[in-house]
Amino acid sequence: MDAVSIDAVGADAVDVAHGRGCRTVQINMSPYLGRPDFSGLGKRTGPRRIDLVSVADLLRNSVVYAPHSSLQDIKLVPYGFSPDHDMADSPQFRFEFRHAEKGGEFDGKEKDWVGTYHRLLCDAISRSCADMRAPWLLQSGGKDSTTLAIAIAEARPDTTCITYLGGREENEVASARFVAQTLGLRHEQLVCDPGRAYDRYLDIVGRMPLLCADFAVLSYVDLATEIADRGGDGVIDGLGSDTYFGAPVKLKQRLLFWLARGFKLPPFVFELPWIGTSFQLCYALSTLQMDPVERVFPGSRFSDAEVDELFGRPIAHLSRERLSLFKGELSSATSLDEWRDISLSIAGAAGGFAKGLYTADALSLQAAFPFCDRPLREWIYRQIPTSKMIDPVSKINKVLVRNHIATRFEALPYVAKKGSFRFDLCGLALQRFDQVHAYARQSADVLPGAARWLERNRRLLGNKYHASKFYLLAIVLPWICEQEKKANRT
Repeated sequence: MDAVSIDAVGADAVDVAHGRGCRTVQINMSPYLGRPDFSGLGKRTGPRRIDLVSVADLLRNSVVYAPHSSLQDIKLVPYGFSPDHDMADSPQFRFEFRHAEKGGEFDGKEKDWVGTYHRLLCDAISRSCADMRAPWLLQSGGKDSTTLAIAIAEARPDTTCITYLGGREENEVASARFVAQTLGLRHEQLVCDPGRAYDRYLDIVGRMPLLCADFAVLSYVDLATEIADRGGDGVIDGLGSDTYFGAPVKLKQRLLFWLARGFKLPPFVFELPWIGTSFQLCYALSTLQMDPVERVFPGSRFSDAEVDELFGRPIAHLSRERLSLFKGELSSATSLDEWRDISLSIAGAAGGFAKGLYTADALSLQAAFPFCDRPLREWIYRQIPTSKMIDPVSKINKVLVRNHIATRFEALPYVAKKGSFRFDLCGLALQRFDQVHAYARQSADVLPGAARWLERNRRLLGNKYHASKFYLLAIVLPWICEQEKKANRT
């Protein structure tokens, strides 16, 4: 890496000097450790250099493998890493919520677990939102956002709930609205318009501190921009509890992990008749090419061969090698459930929190993650019986959360079917193909094969599998162009 000059950055950043005068900034990226601070990233002189392997990470997995970032001289300290370590020289990953250490000793006396949980959750909300004047809750209608809404109604009743209607697959607006109105909270909804969401992304991409291509980033940008436009100054996000509650592996997931064999298939297979237009066939064949850990990551993504084609040279293997940092911890898992929890933590550390943190920073909003609050998470992880985390018979997870919701609501649709912020991937490809193709031409020095891929696969973008890859390019290409503009201005 070339020598660079970097001024001091935010309070959570460390400026580390290495050999040959090289300096690397490392930034706390874990809400478990405190509030990330990107305030100083724009204070250096001279352009920063894109980390091309990180771009390959994004195209292969939609996230950058920690502790790397999309820029060469910025290293991140996400969940599982220690800020005491040099992320550019000696990063060490450790999963902090091992199954063997879960749960307190049950003495046979029934305790008010739900009452204690409610109090601690209210306290977590109060602390994480203390500096917010007008907080908004991202209310997907799922368990996490519903249990948050119950506590928010007591701790921050001035909060507005907003639900995103992203597609036809799952519509939980009615359930979310019922929850908010029952609790006396204001509720709004935002219907996905992929063109509007993309325009909003392009408006802020130059202000985003780093790049994340999570499949919810456009939904997040759309929601956060709406919140800012309506006078909100903070976003309450329900991420963070899966890591310590845990989630049992279902049969479908077991089959997918077994199917992930790391085979190599030529890209043209996915363009063949009957295959190219079938999401299920493309998804299954793409799984064959993946590492099992990378199959845990959500969404359909570019294969190694396609990434090499996009770059015009071999590079995907360097991205795959970054997974070796996590192999030791993964191999120590005592069960498939724990292995999956570790794998999900890798994805979450790299991308789950990043989409919200980068978006909020670009829009000058605060981002709160109450489930990451230390007293709350430590009590759940170390004090409650494991049967309150996962039912030993039914294998239903987050039993305590469900019990908390049951104090206010009867069964709701989300209990049977998990919800999330969906996005109209095919609609984005239909509305913004020419725009993304123009970005591909502008960034041809970095991804010379992007324009050709778009041209060859345009006819297949009605298939979510191919539209997912279009989405990744739609996120990555404008950011590359913005970095090149910054370099030309200095």
